[in-house]
Amino acid sequence: MRQIVLDTETTGLDPASGDRVIEVAAIELYNFMPTGQQFHVLIDPERDIPEEATRVHGFTAEMLRGKPLFAAIADELLAFLGEAEIIAHNAPFDFGFLDAELTRAGRPKLDRARMVDSLEIAKRRYPGLPNSLDALCRRLGVDNSMRTSHNALLDVKLLAEVYLQLMGGKQPGLDLAASPIRRAGPALEAENAPIARTPRPIVPSAAELEAHAAFVAKKLKEPLWLQPPFTEPAAATG
Repeated sequence: MRQIVLDTETTGLDPASGDRVIEVAAIELYNFMPTGQQFHVLIDPERDIPEEATRVHGFTAEMLRGKPLFAAIADELLAFLGEAEIIAHNAPFDFGFLDAELTRAGRPKLDRARMVDSLEIAKRRYPGLPNSLDALCRRLGVDNSMRTSHNALLDVKLLAEVYLQLMGGKQPGLDLAASPIRRAGPALEAENAPIARTPRPIVPSAAELEAHAAFVAKKLKEPLWLQPPFTEPAAATG
């Protein structure tokens, strides 16, 4: 199962009022494991960035001037997303901004059936508790000490760890002998052969058996496995 963990940074809170996307980051999961495949781009929003937004993510309009426009990266982003589920924290926010940008670029909106909101998952698991990304990192033992501002690439990596913890810390591939391993990624869909498991029985030598018997005789008083009914009855005589 291929999934994408995604995060955006924006100039504000409302795409309907003209706020734009300035950063998109996404990483790929395959069967709940990061593959190392990622997408990250900074975008020129073609407008100013209010000071309150800059205080959140650290970007100014001057820093992003000359970066690609969203329309220029739309096809590359859609290709990376493919048909995978898209996981985001407060996903309707990210979907709303991406839909606005995709519409502006003449591309189709994202199918909301693909949306997985990690915030809603966290609220169901921890009702009544703070469920921001920082709060979840602290609660689940995910190191977020380097998070001093809202950077989409860092946030999406933290969110991937949080999401896996929310899903029970799933580690697929434990049943390696029964299931083939797949390398993840759009260009790595070929399935490898199952891992062969060769039995390696441990057979003690005669010397080891003798040493064990001597140890038992010296250290243990009437060991259970040497008492009836575990021992075979002596053969009848006469």
